[in-house]
Amino acid sequence: MADPRFYTVAQPMTLGQVADIAEAEIESGDRAREMRDVAPLQDAGPDDVSFYLNRRTYRQAYAATRAGACFVGPGVPRPQNGSTVLLRTDDPDRSYALLSRAFYPDADIAGGLEGEGVDPSAQLGPGVVIGPGAIVGAKAKLGANCRIGANAVVGPGVELGDDCAVGIGASVRYCLAGDRVRLAAGVRIGEDGFGFASDPDGHIRIPQLGRVIIGNDVDIGANTTIDRGSGPDTVIADGVIIDNLVQIAHNVKVGRNCVIVAQVGISGSTTIGDNVLIGGQAGIVGHVNVGDGAKIAAQSGIISDVPAAATYGGSPALSNKERMRQLVVLKRITQKHSGNR
Repeated sequence: MADPRFYTVAQPMTLGQVADIAEAEIESGDRAREMRDVAPLQDAGPDDVSFYLNRRTYRQAYAATRAGACFVGPGVPRPQNGSTVLLRTDDPDRSYALLSRAFYPDADIAGGLEGEGVDPSAQLGPGVVIGPGAIVGAKAKLGANCRIGANAVVGPGVELGDDCAVGIGASVRYCLAGDRVRLAAGVRIGEDGFGFASDPDGHIRIPQLGRVIIGNDVDIGANTTIDRGSGPDTVIADGVIIDNLVQIAHNVKVGRNCVIVAQVGISGSTTIGDNVLIGGQAGIVGHVNVGDGAKIAAQSGIISDVPAAATYGGSPALSNKERMRQLVVLKRITQKHSGNR
């Protein structure tokens, strides 16, 4: 399921090989059946292997998955389709990491950037300007009037639309971007997401096999980092404005016309709706939803879903209405105790 412009999958494996590599047990499946790839639950097909962590956010995807096989923990039932082979393991995340590394042994940090300057296979539209020391990788595509700053890197297979700008020393890899996208100096697009499976023997890096999809008219400030997806894509929709020093983790979805101020951190697999405003130094945990039009105050700590059009602040963050109630109660308590002195 990984985009072949960026990743090369190894040869198919039998279920028996999959189980041996991933240290899992096959439940009611043919060991000789071939599996061709790994994929997220929602994208997996009959020839793919997926994994399921028994969390609320994944239950709907697991129930509807078409995966040929799936790593699951003890006691997890078969999904609704009835045809998915269950691969039992005490740690589905670890098993998936081991198998992903076997299917994608070359998914390393270098990203295929061995050359210098503009690769002969890259496609440059009319009016493109390439600064000194910049690199444009193999089969990259740059639209008309793009400007690539000095010492910037556009990785292999990357596609930028018309009138895009990549700032000095910035890098963009594993990315498909629309028109009029501006990346300021030092921006990092498409680096590894923070994906590890841990056990008592250490940490196993999970290959990050997704992309970063950026819409039109997106502005990204200096030294901001947007990680590529782990399997699903990281998505930044049209019209988003992101300030300096923002961290957006793998699989995050940011809706249209959002404004994200400096030093915000958004953890993996979080969904931000349209027209959301996020104040500086706010932190958002993973796997939550922030509704359309919500406002998050500076230095807030978001630990659960935020309804549409709500205003949240504080850490842990609460709605303004709830915060005011608490302040009123606290004031009454302090006044009562002050009066008893």
